[in-house]
Amino acid sequence: MHTDEMRSTEAGDVEKLDAAPVMSARTRQPLYEARKKIFPKRAEGNFRRFKWFVMAITLGIYYLTPWLRWDRGPFAPDQAVLIDLANRRFYFFFIEIWPQEFFFVAGLLVMAGFGLFLVTSAVGRAWCGYTCPQTVWVDLFLVIERFIEGDRNARIKLDSAPWSFDKLWKRVSKHAIWILIGVLTGGAWIFYFADAPTLARDFMTGNADPVAYITVAILTTTTYVFGGLAREQVCIYMCPWPRIQAAMLDENSLVVTYNDWRGEPRTRHAKKAAAAGEAVGDCVDCNACVAVCPMGIDIRDGQQLECITCALCIDACDGVMDKIGKPRGLIAYATLDEYQSNMALATNNGATAIDPRQVRNPDGSFSDKIRHFDWRVIFRPRTLLYMGVWSAVGIGLLIALVGRDRLELNVLHDRNPQYVLESDGSIRNGYTLRILNMVAVPRDIIVQLDGLPEATMKINGVSEMPARSFTVSVEPDEATTLKVFVTMAGKMVTNEKQDLRFVAKDVASDEQAIYDAVFIGPGAKK
Repeated sequence: MHTDEMRSTEAGDVEKLDAAPVMSARTRQPLYEARKKIFPKRAEGNFRRFKWFVMAITLGIYYLTPWLRWDRGPFAPDQAVLIDLANRRFYFFFIEIWPQEFFFVAGLLVMAGFGLFLVTSAVGRAWCGYTCPQTVWVDLFLVIERFIEGDRNARIKLDSAPWSFDKLWKRVSKHAIWILIGVLTGGAWIFYFADAPTLARDFMTGNADPVAYITVAILTTTTYVFGGLAREQVCIYMCPWPRIQAAMLDENSLVVTYNDWRGEPRTRHAKKAAAAGEAVGDCVDCNACVAVCPMGIDIRDGQQLECITCALCIDACDGVMDKIGKPRGLIAYATLDEYQSNMALATNNGATAIDPRQVRNPDGSFSDKIRHFDWRVIFRPRTLLYMGVWSAVGIGLLIALVGRDRLELNVLHDRNPQYVLESDGSIRNGYTLRILNMVAVPRDIIVQLDGLPEATMKINGVSEMPARSFTVSVEPDEATTLKVFVTMAGKMVTNEKQDLRFVAKDVASDEQAIYDAVFIGPGAKK
């Protein structure tokens, strides 16, 4: 073998030997990081009490609403909130929405979107922290977990302990209650689509439609998995909002903030450090803020995608500050603009180290130069724009709701044949009238012709005698279909299409609906 070939071979062998460990290391790396279990500690404070209040209200609304009654008369369901898919209706107390009025639902969705934008731009992820269904059900599941297994330390100890009868019955009891909550959640959902008492009886006796059992099974599984097993992973990996919210925030948005201009340098030996003349922050590095976080993050590391702005870390930190005699607010709601102003004040001549003594008065209080949140910054162009769009859509929907007609008329001209030449020389046109009575009471409706004074009409099943108007009874909350024949003497029919109107008028309320139609004769343009 030539020397050059030997060198090439040796170099190739070296390259292979060098590359082998690298490739092996790469293949050993997992594609996803293993989940680290989180055992949030129960917090006490104003924000925790507010979360209890929101949880009680939201769960109460969800579980109890299908059982509320609303008297709409004998011809309509008495369930206050009902999505009647069979009859294509949506009932909400005194409001009834028909399929052609779906724009009301679309408008509500637009309002919900801009409302979410408004809340996020003003107070960060308050929706995620307090009212998101995932947050509410996780809180509920944590209540069960703490009740059975104890608070944070007890749950950590139980999780790491070997299997025993005590551990087994606690785990079985916890998961059984979680599954029961899932069943109740799915059961409450299906009650929105049928009469709740009737469906509950049929469901328990096995007489409900199979789709009801399938829906409950799916919602039971998703509630149990998302609220009990996945928890924070749903917020981090499945929900798109953490990645969208950045576009909604600006320097004047309120977010949960660790004020490191005050807390750093942190130490657990504040007295020794102070005696040595070292700068000491208010943070005693107790990790109480980490222990209560349902997402398992450290707010002292700054803003993070995982933070849902539940503010439980504020409660935990305020409790510690009370115990050590320090002012509250080391962790607080603050804007980026406010934070940066206070950071600049606390920084000593542009140095990177922060000395909290620079912002304190001799009595230990904070300097008057410390900037505090001003509620007026909420009313800025961005939030005013969101509020304006939200209000405009809401006002438009309200006006449309108040002014909408409850009587509609649709007319379809016969296509084949378009007209009929009768034995006496008169011309007859056929029409199909559809009168939509959108109230839950029967009504007497006058159907009459407007225009073509020489024309008369007959309505199948109403009268065989021709006339210009007839009174018909229409069913409540239904569409009544009529077959109408309009006849006119042949000598009165021109070679052009002639306009006429059908008018449907309520005898009692004078409410009316009008439909423009045409009368077609021989030689008319097709």
